[in-house]
This record gives sequence, C-alpha cells and structure tokens, in this order.
Amino acid sequence: MIVETGHFALALALALSLIQAVMPIWAARSGDPALRQVATQSALGAFACILFAFAALTWAHVTSDFSVQNVVENSHTAKPLIYKLSGVWGNHEGSMLLWVLILTLFGACVAVARESVPPVLRANTLAVQGVITFVFVLFIITTSNPFSRVVPAPMEGNDLNPLLQDAGLAIHPPLLYLGYVGFSITFAFAIAALIDGRIDAVWARAVRPWTLTAWSFLTLGIAMGSYWAYYELGWGGWWFWDPVENASLMPWIAGTALLHSTVVMEKRDALKVWTVLLSILTFSLSLLGTFIVRSGVLTSVHSFATDPTRGVFILAILILFIGGSLTLFAWRAPLLRQGGLFAPISREGALVLNNLFLVAACATVLVGTLYPLLLEMLTAEKITVGPPFFNATFVPLAVPLLLIVPFGQSLAWKRGDVLAASQRLFAALAVALTAGLAAMALTWGGPVLAPVGIGLGVYLIVGSALEIIGRARGYGSGRTRSAGEVWRRAIGLPRSAWGTALAHAGVGVVVLGIAAQGWATEGLATLKPGESLATGPYVATLDRVAPRTGPNYEEAAAFLTIRTRAGDEVGHVDTGKRFYPSRKMTVTESGLLTNGASQVYASLGEIGQDGSIGLRLYYKPLVLLIWLGAVVMAIGGGLSLTDRRMRVGAPARARTKPLPPNAVPAE
Repeated sequence: MIVETGHFALALALALSLIQAVMPIWAARSGDPALRQVATQSALGAFACILFAFAALTWAHVTSDFSVQNVVENSHTAKPLIYKLSGVWGNHEGSMLLWVLILTLFGACVAVARESVPPVLRANTLAVQGVITFVFVLFIITTSNPFSRVVPAPMEGNDLNPLLQDAGLAIHPPLLYLGYVGFSITFAFAIAALIDGRIDAVWARAVRPWTLTAWSFLTLGIAMGSYWAYYELGWGGWWFWDPVENASLMPWIAGTALLHSTVVMEKRDALKVWTVLLSILTFSLSLLGTFIVRSGVLTSVHSFATDPTRGVFILAILILFIGGSLTLFAWRAPLLRQGGLFAPISREGALVLNNLFLVAACATVLVGTLYPLLLEMLTAEKITVGPPFFNATFVPLAVPLLLIVPFGQSLAWKRGDVLAASQRLFAALAVALTAGLAAMALTWGGPVLAPVGIGLGVYLIVGSALEIIGRARGYGSGRTRSAGEVWRRAIGLPRSAWGTALAHAGVGVVVLGIAAQGWATEGLATLKPGESLATGPYVATLDRVAPRTGPNYEEAAAFLTIRTRAGDEVGHVDTGKRFYPSRKMTVTESGLLTNGASQVYASLGEIGQDGSIGLRLYYKPLVLLIWLGAVVMAIGGGLSLTDRRMRVGAPARARTKPLPPNAVPAE
C-alpha cells in the first residue's frame, strides 16, 4: 500500500508543479497578487509529495519488498542497511527521484524566502521552477517509474552493483545533486528576470546565496566522487577525465564564473549580460551532464540508463530548456540597461579576465567530452580523448587563471593601481619562489613542473592571507597599525571576506596536492609470503593471503606490513578481491595507509595457485591535500553564506514614526 501511495504522490506532484508554473503567469495577466500565493503553496505541496514518494521507495528498499522491480534489480536481503539506503539512488529510477526531490527542495526554500526575494521575482522564479519540475516528474512517470511491480515477486533480489556498495557512494550523489540541481534556481531566477525585464543589484543579491550554496555542494560532491574513484576502482588515480567526471566539472567551472559575476553585479551593477548568460549556461551544462549519464550514449560505472526512449526524452528536455532559454536571452538581452562603468585595470576587470579564462577552460572540456560522442554518432568511428588532450588544453588556461586570482584581489574596485597591487603581492611572490626553488633543490633530477606547481600553490595561499591582512591594515590609509589592532580589525571583517580568502586558499591547497603527484612512485611485482616490494620511501612485505567473508560477498585478502627503507615498521595494510555471488562479479578492494597527508596505496592483482599474488604498490605524496583543499573551498563558501549581507535581500520600506504635532519636516 505504501508503494501505491508513493506512486500517487508522484502523480499529485505532477499536477501541483503544473499549477505552480501557471498561477504566476495568470497573476501577471489578471493583476491579482493573491494568485501568486498559490504558486508558493504549490511549491511546498510538490516538495511534500516528492518527499513522501522518496520515503516510500526508501521503505521498499529497507524492507526488501521484492514485489517492486526497482528493489529486485538493486537490492538483496544480505546487503548491509547503509547500502540498502544508498541503493535507493544507486540506479536510474531512484537517482532521478532524488534529482527531483532536490529540485523541489530548492523550490520550497525559495517559496519560504519571503524576506530575501522580491514577491514578483519569487513568483516568476517559482513558475520557471514549476515548469522544470513538471517536465522531470513527467519523465519519471512515463519512462522511469520507480514503483513498477513484479508479478510474481521473486524471493531474492539481484543486489546492487558491487562498485556502488561503498560509503563514499552513499554520500557522493546527494552532494553532487545538491550542486547540480541547485543551479536550477539560478537558472529560474535568470529566466524570471528576463521575463520581467528587470535585472539589477537587488536581483544579484537575491541570486548570489543560491549560487554559492549550489557551488559549495557541487565542490564537495566532485571531491567525494574523485576520492571514491581513487580508492574504489583500484587504479590509484584521482582524476581520469572520464566523460561523466567532466559532466560534473563543466557546471562547476561555469558556476565559479557565475559566482564571480554576481559579485561584480551586486557591487557595481555591471556585467548583467554576463551574469544572466552564465546562469543559463551553468544549468544547461547540468542538464547536459544528466543527458550524458542517463541517455545511454556511453558506458561508464557512473552511468545508469541504456533505454533509448529515455535518451530521446532527455534530449527533448535539453532542446526545450537550453534552446528556449537562449532564445529568450537573445530576445531580451539587448534591452538590458548598461550598468556601472569601470577601468580595465580594476578588480572588476580582473574578474572579467578571470571569467574569460574559466569559460575558455570550460569550452575545452566540453569539446573534448562531446567530440568523440558526436564523431561516433555521425561516422560510427570510435576515438578516445583522454588526459593528453586535456592536459595540453586545460592546464595552459588554468595556470594564468590561478596567477590572476591574488592579483585581482589586490586591485581596487572601479580603478586599480598595478604597481600598488604588485607591491602588496611582493611577499607572496617571494615566498612562492622560495618554496618552488626549495622543492626543486630537494628533489633534484625529478619532474620540472612539480616545483612550479608547489610555488603556485604557495602563492595562492599566501596571497589569500595577505588579502585579509591588507584589508585589516587598511589599503591606502597611510596609517601604521599595531599587530593587536590589525588582528581586531581582521576579526571584524565581513564573513564573506574570510570566506573568499578561504576558498582561494583552498584552491592553493588543491594545487599543492596535484603538484606533489609529480613525485608519486609505483611498483609492480609478483610476491609470495615473506617477499617484499619497494616504492618511494616504503617497503611492503606480504605476510599472508587468507579468505574472509562479508555479509554478501566472499573475499581473498592479502595482508601487508609497511616499513620504511630503514626497516622501521609504519603500519599494516590489507587489500583484496571480493566476489559477490548474487551479481557474479569480482571487484578489487584497495588498501590505504595514511601518513600525514601522504598515502601508501596497495592494489591486489591475480592470485596464483602457489599462493603468490600480483601486487601494485603506489606512494602518493601529499595526495590528501587534493580533497582537503576542496573541503576548505566549500567551507569558504559556507562561511560566506553566513555573512549578514547574504541574508539581506529585497529592500523593504522603512517604517517611519509619526511627527509630533508642532514639528517641522526637515528640508
């Protein structure tokens, strides 16, 4: 009964989303503001219905209700509870329901944000969000129904893909979708503003918190997915430029540009066209990612759907939203009023240059991702565009972009001084050069570009710190302040200033982790118990190979002792091959030993009849900085969200006290 009720709630959400889409348009034509409130209530009702439907599907998975097709294909009675829960979105139908749940969650948040969004803008935004919700709920009901029944019901399920039975995959999709789908709100704000014909600083102030929220979650989602692929797939890499990885990276890059554009628009009422266009493109890239993952155009561990009907439906969604929004933009953009002017050498100018590099970098990823798919579709010829292409096109754009970041922070708004900005960054440049030269001296004969990356990462971190110090001392004030006064002023700076500095410093931490992989080492050997394999500063000795059993798998595990080359014991690692009988599938479980920010990574190969094993051993110096830096970036975004100015939205009329009888109004 719960399953049928969940299905009914999904159908009810379809009707409510249609009402949510129509009522603001009717209100605008009839002039009746009361109709706008219907959209607000419909948005809340649609969220409640989708939440109930999602809870019903979750209940079916937790209770192993094998009369539901989705549960049969993705669950098993012996599966641990956490994977029964993650199995809800570890498939196409369930993940699309999660997608729509987050979509309606953001719509409900806008509906209750009465103080931060002007009423007309809120109603129009909810109308656009209603259209998006209607289309995707229709897609689920017609092509991806998660509540389909099986008659007769089997006694046991097929289990979840073993690669997805991991704690990281219980966290990664919700975080990623909160970012992916969160950009639908910025898209809805942009379309609503184009319809209304009013785009100003109030609009930018209303949009910026939602953009920052989506960007922060997407940052965490990408980082979590990268770390999962690193330790779960057994290949020891943190990024492969897989098309599905790129599908999440592209909206993140565009969202980063959008975030910077909203800052300029809020401060200077400039870059209106840029900001609206980036709002459209960011969500469009999210939709493109949805198409890549769910249309069946490629085969990947990340992808779910192979039904061409679904692919055609999603392609129609792409044409509707991307084509329709760009057409509306082309029609209304020329009518946008020119905003504030600024000199090319200014903080605004640096942000424009920053966005140009970001958009160009995004374009290279887009071309490298779509070109093989289009070529195969047109000519049936299969080619692979891998790391060499992206390293040759993306990295040359990323390096100057990162060099601009601290420099742009040091420039004044409206008109900047290059010499003054250079003087402020002299300490950062000096420390970065010292760090790069020290890294080169300590690793003489190693990779040449790795020390450059170390210097660049240090430059970003120190430059972010100098921005806070400079603001606390007072740029251009000419006053000499004591250390205590500088500290007090730094503490009193807006949280958005600290958040920006943290986010930029987090980028520097990521760069340090990436650069350090230039010194990563790898060893490969066939070992018998008692034999050893060395890589980097460590030696791994095979102690034994033994079987062990999990709740729904059987495993052959190799137990290793890790020592330094001097013979000092560091710790123990086990790596294994797990066989899942229900899926008849074997996966490799890597072993990790963490020492500070570095890791020793062991991956088991084939197991011989004589008890020997194939072992691949990696040394990954400072590799954890890659994901730690992403967390710092997201924390910076979250800290900015707590700034008081982020909570101040639509201006309200001030309440004035009545004048005394004999008072004379001021001239």
